Amino acid sequence: MSALDFLVELGTEELPPKALNTLAEAFLAGIDKGLQAAGLNYETKTVYAAPRRLAVLITSLATQQPDRSINLDGPPRQAAFDAEGNPTQAALGFAKKCGVELSEIDQSGPKLRYSQSIAGKPTASLLPTIVEDSLNDLPIPKRMRWGARKEEFVRPTQWLVMLLGDQVIDCTILAQKAGRDSRGHRFHHPESVRIGSPSSYLADLRAAYVLADANERREIISKRTEELATRQEGTAIVPPALLDEVTALVEWPVPLVCSFEERFLDVPQEALITTMQDNQKYFCLLDADGKLLPRFITVANIESKDPQQIIAGNEKVVRPRLTDAEFFFKQDKKQKLEDFNLRLQNVVFQEKLGSVYDKAERVSKLAAFIAQRIGGNAAWAARAGLLSKCDLSTEMVGEFPEMQGVAGYYYALNDGEPEDVALALNEQYMPRGAGAELPSTLTGAAVAIADKLDTLVGIFGIGMLPTGSKDPYALRRAALGVLRILIEKQLDLDLTEAVAFAVDAFGTKVKAAGLNDSVLEFIFDRLRARYEDEGVDVATYLSVRALKPGSALDFDQRVQAVEAFRKLPEAAALAAVNKRVSNLLSKVEGSVPTVVEAKYFDNANEFSLYSAIQQADQAVQPMAASRQYSESLARLAALREPVDAFFEAVMVNAEDAKVRANRYALLARLRGLFLGVADISLLG
Repeated sequence: MSALDFLVELGTEELPPKALNTLAEAFLAGIDKGLQAAGLNYETKTVYAAPRRLAVLITSLATQQPDRSINLDGPPRQAAFDAEGNPTQAALGFAKKCGVELSEIDQSGPKLRYSQSIAGKPTASLLPTIVEDSLNDLPIPKRMRWGARKEEFVRPTQWLVMLLGDQVIDCTILAQKAGRDSRGHRFHHPESVRIGSPSSYLADLRAAYVLADANERREIISKRTEELATRQEGTAIVPPALLDEVTALVEWPVPLVCSFEERFLDVPQEALITTMQDNQKYFCLLDADGKLLPRFITVANIESKDPQQIIAGNEKVVRPRLTDAEFFFKQDKKQKLEDFNLRLQNVVFQEKLGSVYDKAERVSKLAAFIAQRIGGNAAWAARAGLLSKCDLSTEMVGEFPEMQGVAGYYYALNDGEPEDVALALNEQYMPRGAGAELPSTLTGAAVAIADKLDTLVGIFGIGMLPTGSKDPYALRRAALGVLRILIEKQLDLDLTEAVAFAVDAFGTKVKAAGLNDSVLEFIFDRLRARYEDEGVDVATYLSVRALKPGSALDFDQRVQAVEAFRKLPEAAALAAVNKRVSNLLSKVEGSVPTVVEAKYFDNANEFSLYSAIQQADQAVQPMAASRQYSESLARLAALREPVDAFFEAVMVNAEDAKVRANRYALLARLRGLFLGVADISLLG
């Protein structure tokens, strides 16, 4: 069967840069889906995307669809005909479904069967529908019409190239008649570009100053930016999302170095970087110490004979942006950071929970409570908590919302606050996402935990629990943030106490009944997903969860110990024994005796187990006290032999009530040793 290369290119007005990659990948996936559904084989598939075009190249595409046969089974013969041999409704219905007379149905087998051979169609006749369906399925939130046309797309369409081999496919899609003429660079080569064949597509456009391959443009921008930054004795900040966006804005990338006045460096560099990246799509430069250089890199979409004009134009455009940032910074510094709290008394945090200022006061008290328990400075934590939301009402954050926390840090330093307090104003929002940076100071950790717990308790306390994908107050992220800070920074905080303190701080604003338990359960439930991601078996998590440790750090230490224990050869047998003991003890009427009396032993194996338990108890007590859980479980693994011997030789449910009770007490002691770490009966 013969095969030819296929090219489709849809030309448009400039496509939305942030969506270009998504649109391109979806276009390719849609065409691939259509080809597969039609049974058309090919060798490779590639998508090309530039500001004014989406294109797909398919190599060695079969030029003819293979013949297909369809076989449909109908009702059994006995159900298809009555006793007189007349067709039943089932038989007639099957024939109707197949779109033929009953006489054309095969009646020779145990079931009625309809077979049909369908001749394959020429690929050229199938491609218009495949392309059109793919374009219709693109993830476009809002489609637009233009002129008097009824067709809708993300941007007005301008041309369409569709070639199978060197032949144009005759069709019209989105108001564009297919041809072989594309268009070159808007300024360098505004004339049409004749595409000789699908394989010459990239070269034909390159000659017209268009690099259709987004990967090639991205590589050029990345490499040239790095070279220019090195020449400036700096390093370029190139966030992947910004690199993608700039790549999607240009057809012929030409990076250039521009500069701005050094006086702007007095402004917090985060504000300058934010405005240059978000508004101007520039790559900023840092020196070896991470300080902003008064230069930046812009990516022009034109190879100018006088690049200095482009540089001057960009420098002129950025100046007002930086001047705004400078103005806001100077305005804010005219008053103390603490004075901005007054404005927050009129800003609602949540209508039932009061103002943002009320939240800051609660966070201040809770942060001090937490700092005392994690070895931090309570006074600093209280001060940072009080100032934590002040910068939300500054001019700087009003203009640059991304500066919240960062602006507070600079203003606190300007006011002479301790550096830990200033750092905490930014660190309160950490971690800002999965795997993101954690607070570097204990003050920052205390405020970050306090802020998150306050939100969790408040929102839970008014019954606004997250459901499914809806979590408007980001409570899941808050809970995960608390856990990450405590576990990864090795901070031993009893969350039971901290949550109770937070509940009390709200007073009558929340429904306190059962609130502690529901918040703690929500927080510790987040650990389950965390451990699953790390490859920890859910049974390990549940074995620790059963004990309800209040400290996340303690919880994690127990989990790691149980994971290590499960690798021991004795683990499975001891887990099974614990399960058996748990079941036996659960059936005891009344309370289980607590004292083991040797005088009731009537079997050497009872003495052996009792002795082994006493020795193990003595050994693991100091381990448990210092949270050496792995060592504790490793020591308890030695109990396997006396435990096995006990169950082989001893009937627990003895007829004598005192002997029976004594054996229960012995097993309760055994189970209690393991419960010092986890409920390993849940591992079985």
